[in-house]
Amino acid sequence: MQISGEMIEGRRASRGGSDVVYALNAASGEQMEPGFGMANEEDVARACLLAEVAFDSYRQLPDERRAAFLEVIAEEVLALGEVLIDRANLETGLPKARLENERARAVGQLRLFANVVRSGRWHGAVLDSALPQRNPLPRPDLRQRRIAVGPVAVFGASNFPLAFSVAGGDTASAFAAGCPVVVKAHRAHLGTSELVGKAIQNAVIATDMPDGIFSLLYGDSYVCGEALVRHPAIRAVGFTGSRRGGLALMQVAQARLEPIPVYAEMSSINPVFLLPNALALRVETIAKDFVASLTVGAGQFCTNPGIVIAIEGEALDVFCRHAGAALGASEAATMLTPDIHEAYCRSAKQLNELPGVEVVAHGKPPHGRFEAHAVLFRTSAEHFLAELKMHEEMFGPASLIVSCRDTDQMRLVAECMSGQLTATLHYESGDENIARTLLSALERKAGRILFNGFPTGVEVSYAMVHGGPFPATSDSRTTSVGASAIERFLRPVCYQDVPDKLLPLALQEANPLGIWRLVDGEFAKV
Repeated sequence: MQISGEMIEGRRASRGGSDVVYALNAASGEQMEPGFGMANEEDVARACLLAEVAFDSYRQLPDERRAAFLEVIAEEVLALGEVLIDRANLETGLPKARLENERARAVGQLRLFANVVRSGRWHGAVLDSALPQRNPLPRPDLRQRRIAVGPVAVFGASNFPLAFSVAGGDTASAFAAGCPVVVKAHRAHLGTSELVGKAIQNAVIATDMPDGIFSLLYGDSYVCGEALVRHPAIRAVGFTGSRRGGLALMQVAQARLEPIPVYAEMSSINPVFLLPNALALRVETIAKDFVASLTVGAGQFCTNPGIVIAIEGEALDVFCRHAGAALGASEAATMLTPDIHEAYCRSAKQLNELPGVEVVAHGKPPHGRFEAHAVLFRTSAEHFLAELKMHEEMFGPASLIVSCRDTDQMRLVAECMSGQLTATLHYESGDENIARTLLSALERKAGRILFNGFPTGVEVSYAMVHGGPFPATSDSRTTSVGASAIERFLRPVCYQDVPDKLLPLALQEANPLGIWRLVDGEFAKV
């Protein structure tokens, strides 16, 4: 499949009406052909209006049609083969094995949402029977289901060109809910985005979906993104990226005449607590596994373990020696973009210059122009509690060890943290008291709590939560990974005394869809 640099507007391709930009080779910084035409406000409006026109037709399709559409997208993405992996490797610097795994995850979540649609659980059907004889007032017949909110704007993520971008979790869950999608491709992987966009376009045509349910735009500045969020046809936004970018889009969305939700995943330092008995029993293994998690993908994971908290003493010193040795043997790796590399170097330098911070170890020195130099820092809990700059995310292979006097101070460190995507406890028998205390605090701080593992790697499943309190995300009640992600793009509607033949199928008396429903307080398939 050839890359043309053209945008996708429904079933058509078009050249953006603004400037032309080029994708960059992540390792060398050199421009790659072809040039991509950037979208102007007219291009954005055209894509949004197409989505608005397609909305009712798409959301009212039978569940099986929508599920089949998601599965065909998965097959079309797989059919791109090595062309997709090779281009993504050039544009992002991510290893091919990592990209192949990410493609499998993207395909897996498309298939998961196909199953969610077929199961009918997304309807959320509830039936409260009429009680005409009830005193003092009768109760009407009440029935509730959930419907799609409308066209969704999705912003591709820099660090996941397949699983969090054009056909990623936001797009898959919005399609599953019955929402058309307008994607703004990320500047870091324009060619990859076009290839995946064409795969979706092929699926639209192959399954005869309504024209306009998918468009792909390229934009090199906030102008395109702001125009997309401002457009009245857009009813919700999915975003994965920096806190600055997420907050900017939230401000635009709230300034609209009719504000809309922005589901933004932004920043997290993902604390790892090493409890005393676990550290004493497994210190070498924990240190080795920590460094592996820290450095995978050049540390460019939103769940990267950016801070380690433990009680000072011999066990922590041994951990630092083992972690330092493992880090010292780690190879430098190319970062996603020159801007990300520059930001990482700047944030690591700023942390190193703060009072009370020392360097434990460095990784092997970089050879390439945009390779990341891994680094492990250490400080005391007193310094960490007093300096908020130590709480900021370093997007790359850097982490900070915080040494505490005792378990009480460890709890204070947990309490002082802002919202996180994850929190991890390394635990063994005898650590129950501090573990129980920390769990109580971390439930309020994080969307996912792990025991005896590391947070990099997010399973796509029914129970997964990839979210958390601000600033990890803009809405702690939601997740951007897993089956529950569909709920962001649905809203409830109640039907009172509506004639049965006019009710949607999910609420009709005979239950023609054969789905589980809450009927007068009891789950049933009747």
